[in-house]
Amino acid sequence: MTMYYFGIIIKALYFALPAYFANMAPVIFAKVGWLKSLNYPIDDGKKIGKQELFGKGKTWRGIVSAVILAMVVSAIQSGLYHFNPFWNISLINYPRHFLLFGFLAGLGAILGDLVKSFIKRRINISSGKSWPVFDQLDFIVGFLLFTYFLATPSNYIILVVILLTIVLHPLTNIIGYLLKIKKVWW
Repeated sequence: MTMYYFGIIIKALYFALPAYFANMAPVIFAKVGWLKSLNYPIDDGKKIGKQELFGKGKTWRGIVSAVILAMVVSAIQSGLYHFNPFWNISLINYPRHFLLFGFLAGLGAILGDLVKSFIKRRINISSGKSWPVFDQLDFIVGFLLFTYFLATPSNYIILVVILLTIVLHPLTNIIGYLLKIKKVWW
């Protein structure tokens, strides 16, 4: 029975890898200095009332980098698919769908974050300020919504992905902060 639950956790983690990397991509690309020409706000400073639509931290580089990194991760998963251990934990046929899955995973993750930022601005939570739980789950909800028709994970997988994200997201943020990759620990 323990192996059954361990198997679900591994499948859920493997399934969500493109989204996890997509969520980290904007910070990584900014730190390395890649795609500098796209480093300008999506909302171009436009406001509703006194608040920006998304904030100056939400850039075109963030969207493009999220999609690129998710597609790269999905391509790696496609290459590993032919090896039995990876085939056993795969929820989709990666060789057949890796481009679309990677694209949707990255776009869904980053748009989930963008929607959350829009809502934060409307309820007067400024850019960079913590909004517990929503800051952890925004990207994974976007990922699940955008990829659902392609993967159709079980309710167990969805639940485990959400629980893993609640645990892993803060841990990776703290590590990123300690490594001086992120400005804030959340």
